[in-house]
Amino acid sequence: MKKLMILCLTLLAMTAQAQWPRPAEQTSPMTARKFTLNLTEDGAAQMVCFLPKTPSGKAIVGVPGGGYSVLSNTHEGTMASGWLNAQGIAYFVVNYRLPEGDRTKPMGDVEQGIRTVRDSAQVWGINPHDVGIMGFSAGGHLASVISTHSAFDVRPDFTILFYPVISMDERVSHKWSCRNFLGEEGQKDPKLVREFSTDKAVRRHLTPPACIIMASDDRLVPPVTNGVQYYSAMRNAGNECAMFIYPTGDHGFGFGPWFKYHDQMLAELGSWLKARQTPKPDAIRVACIGNSITDGHGIDMAPASGYPALLQKKLGDSYWVKNFGVSARTMLNKGDYPYMKEMAWADALAFKPDVVIIKLGTNDSKPENWQYGSEFRQDLEQMILTLRPDLAQPATKKKGKKAKTPVNAQSNAPQIYLCTPIPAFKSTWNINDAVISNEIIPIQQEVAQKYGLKVIDLHTLYAGDGDKMLDDGIHPDGKGAQRMADIIFEALQNK
Repeated sequence: MKKLMILCLTLLAMTAQAQWPRPAEQTSPMTARKFTLNLTEDGAAQMVCFLPKTPSGKAIVGVPGGGYSVLSNTHEGTMASGWLNAQGIAYFVVNYRLPEGDRTKPMGDVEQGIRTVRDSAQVWGINPHDVGIMGFSAGGHLASVISTHSAFDVRPDFTILFYPVISMDERVSHKWSCRNFLGEEGQKDPKLVREFSTDKAVRRHLTPPACIIMASDDRLVPPVTNGVQYYSAMRNAGNECAMFIYPTGDHGFGFGPWFKYHDQMLAELGSWLKARQTPKPDAIRVACIGNSITDGHGIDMAPASGYPALLQKKLGDSYWVKNFGVSARTMLNKGDYPYMKEMAWADALAFKPDVVIIKLGTNDSKPENWQYGSEFRQDLEQMILTLRPDLAQPATKKKGKKAKTPVNAQSNAPQIYLCTPIPAFKSTWNINDAVISNEIIPIQQEVAQKYGLKVIDLHTLYAGDGDKMLDDGIHPDGKGAQRMADIIFEALQNK
C-alpha cells in the first residue's frame, strides 16, 4: 500500500502541470503540416510530426517523460511544437511503448522514430546530419540511452535533456524510473545498473553534443547525481556540453508557460541550437582512425583542439571531418586493445567516409604486442579490405606507373591514406621507435603499394618537431596537433 501511494504521488508530481491551459497544443501558424505515423505495425507506438513552414533543415525528436509508467506528452511533448516550428525546426514527438519489463521496446520505438526522420529527410526538408533528440525526465534518460548506446545510424546529432534521469541506481535517482526501465530484478544486477547509468556510457568523440536544463530545487530527480553527472562525464571526455540550472522550478516544467524562467530558458536553448555547426548534406566525409595521437591525448577539449578538429578548420565547410581515435589501441587484433573491436571502428564504417586517414602502429611496437607482429600485415589488410572490399582483387601495377586508388565521392569506395607513426621521441610505455622504423613502416609501405594507397610519411615529416611534444615524448601537444593537421592537409590537397 505504501509503495502504491508513493507511485501515485510521483505520477501526480509529473503530471500536475498538465492542468494548465494549453493553447500551445493547437497547431501553430508556423506549422505547415501536422500528421501522425505508426512506428509499430500495431500502432502501439506512434510519432506525431510537426513540419515548419520555413524549414531550417534542423529536426528534433521529442521523448516525453512519465517515469516509464505514463507519457507526459503535452508539456513534455506537443507543447514545444509551436516554438520549435517558429525556429524552422521540424519536430517529432514519439509516443513510445512503456517497458513493462522489456526496455528494448521504448528504445526500439525512439530509434525507429530517428530512422524514419532521416529516411524522410529529403521529402521533409531536413538535413539528415542535423537530427537531434530532446528528452524530459525519464524521457531524458531514454534520450541519453539512445545518445550513448544506439548504433551510429540512429544516434542523434545532438541531445537536449530536461531534468533527466541519468543514474539507474535508485538510491541516487528516481526509484520508479529505475525499476520500470530495468525491472526489479534488473536493479539487483550491478552490471545492468552501470550499463544504463548513462554518465558511465559517455564516449569521447562519439557521444553527441548535449544541452542539459534543470532546476536546482528539483525534489524528484536529484540534479547533482543525475544531470550534473552527465555534464561532468561529457566535460571530462572533452565533448561539447552546456548546462543551464535555474534557481527554482522543481520538476516537470517542460515547455509550460508557468515556469518562472520560461522565456529565459527558450532564449538560452535557442542560442545553443543556433550556435551549433552543422555539416552540409553533401560534405566530403573524412574519417580519422587512430590511437591516442588521433584521439588527442593530453590536449584539453581534444574534440575541438586535436588534429582532426584543426584539419576540419583548414578544409572548410565543404568537408566533414570526424575523429574516430581511441587511446591505446592497436592495429593488431591480438594486441592488448585492438582497434577493430571498438565502437569507434563500427562508427567509422557506418559514417560511410569518402576519405579515410589511418594512423595506427605506435602501440603495436610494444613488446607485449609486437610478439604477434607476424600478423600485422594481415590485420592491416583486413582493415583496408573492410573499408574497400573492391580492392580484394587489387589491380596490377603497370610498369613505370604508380597504382591509382579509385575515388568516388559519397560511395562505398573511400580514398585511403596510410599514415606512418610519428617518431617515438622517448620509449615511454615500452613504445619502440626501432620497431616502428624497421618493421612496422616497411609493412605499411608494402601494403600501400599492393593496394595502390597513398602514404603520409609522418615519421619523416614530423621528425624535426620534437619540441612540439608532451613530456612523454609520444603525444603531440597543441602545436604538434597543428603540425599534424598541416601535414595531412597538404597531402589531401596534393591528391
